[in-house]
Amino acid sequence: MKTLKQIKIGKSAKVVKVHGEGALKRRIMDMGITKGVTISVRKVAPLGDPLEITVRGYELSLRKEDAEMIEVE
Repeated sequence: MKTLKQIKIGKSAKVVKVHGEGALKRRIMDMGITKGVTISVRKVAPLGDPLEITVRGYELSLRKEDAEMIEVE
């Protein structure tokens, strides 16, 4: 299983599944990260947290622990 956290800067990936439960999963999905959407990794902070991604035409920052819940291909 490959997660969003493992994607290199400048690369894109397609979401396969959002893991997790309850409010956390709902929050990730409310940000537009759903099955089938393409995500591009724009930047990673110097200490690795957070990641800056582009999804559905807008920029978004995600914590590493949230990025680990997003399975990509």
